[in-house]
Amino acid sequence: MACVLIIDDSPTEQVGLSQMLHKHGHSCTFASTGAAGINAAKASKPDVILMDVVMPDTNGYQATRKISTDPETKDIPIIIVSTKNQPTDRVWGLRQGAKEYLTKPVEESALIAAIASVLK
Repeated sequence: MACVLIIDDSPTEQVGLSQMLHKHGHSCTFASTGAAGINAAKASKPDVILMDVVMPDTNGYQATRKISTDPETKDIPIIIVSTKNQPTDRVWGLRQGAKEYLTKPVEESALIAAIASVLK
């Protein structure tokens, strides 16, 4: 299955998302800040990235823009998974290069469907 990089500053979210993903055969790596996530994406070239928005230093929108415009990482699909649930948040996330935008708490079926969709 897929190698998923989870970029989220909440250990609770990291555990919750990884438990859902492991049930479906996916492996996970983690980064706790946007800047660390950008470096991890370059180093490990995951199949897909799950990106939080509200994080210290580099936020998820900034990290998404950097990853999606860097020639080394631009082909890695990004799914934003955030508590920010306004229509403008979704539009902004997709404009930064995300392929999907899910809101927390994310349902397992929606998460797995989004991963399948971006990996096609």
